[in-house]
Amino acid sequence: MKHHFITVEGNIGAGKTTLTHLLAKHFNARIILEEFADNPFLPKFYANPQQYAFPLELFFMAERYKQLKDMVHTKDLFQSITISDYLFTKCLLFAKVNLPDEEFRLYQKLFDIINQQLVFPDILIYLHAPIHKLQTNIKKRNRSYEQNIPDEYLFNLQETYTGYIKQHNIKTIFIDASNADFLGNENHFKVVLNALENDYENGQHYFTLP
Repeated sequence: MKHHFITVEGNIGAGKTTLTHLLAKHFNARIILEEFADNPFLPKFYANPQQYAFPLELFFMAERYKQLKDMVHTKDLFQSITISDYLFTKCLLFAKVNLPDEEFRLYQKLFDIINQQLVFPDILIYLHAPIHKLQTNIKKRNRSYEQNIPDEYLFNLQETYTGYIKQHNIKTIFIDASNADFLGNENHFKVVLNALENDYENGQHYFTLP
């Protein structure tokens, strides 16, 4: 394995956590999963975004920082690979969509200070799915506070993610997850495994699932 710190990213409902679990099991890797359920502001944010966006994003940033700092900077003699289901920059991307300009500028200053202390992954796996697929997955997992997420919100997040990846020329395995079924279709998972065998230049490297 050429990559020792792998991050899986994508929009809400793209299948990040499912793929992260499968990869961690396959490689016997340490796993970092976002603990979104511990954020007390999440249900409140979906009910009243304007009032709760700032505390929501601050809480997420603090929790993600603590997780990544604790796990990535701790040596594990038996597990040389770490796989995460989020990129720390996710903090900034969601804040850009959710916060008004003045609050975002303040948030960005805090983010820049914290981000310098963390390790960037060797490679990013980005799952790109159309909005209707995301909505289907969101309905299927049936978290009550997610059931009324507008298509426009998911579209804005999608555009923010892809814009960031392209602008910063990040080394990315970019997967068209329109028909992704990593649990039910072994060939879909094999596409990801085969993609991880290569060492890539910076930029996006595109893969489709059979």
